[in-house]
Amino acid sequence: MTSWPTRANEARYFKNAYHHVFTVEPTAKAEQIVDWVTRILREERDIVISSPALEASLAEVDGIRWAHVFYESGLAVNVLYTLAEGGKRADGSKP
Repeated sequence: MTSWPTRANEARYFKNAYHHVFTVEPTAKAEQIVDWVTRILREERDIVISSPALEASLAEVDGIRWAHVFYESGLAVNVLYTLAEGGKRADGSKP
């Protein structure tokens, strides 16, 4: 199962909320994004995802950097942080 509907929902959200075109790349071209998200989940949340990553995206909108990783199982994970000094960081997932 792939996460196509989730990618489509993210694309709609970014277009409607930020007028930003949401794009994804295969993990072979987005290794740094996948590695960064994997490290954050492992080191900060003690989460290891066994499903292979298929695609990833990195966007910067309205002072927020968003990373998304989409997995073969259909899971989608995002990590975001504000770029301003003392900003916040959050992560989330969708089955």
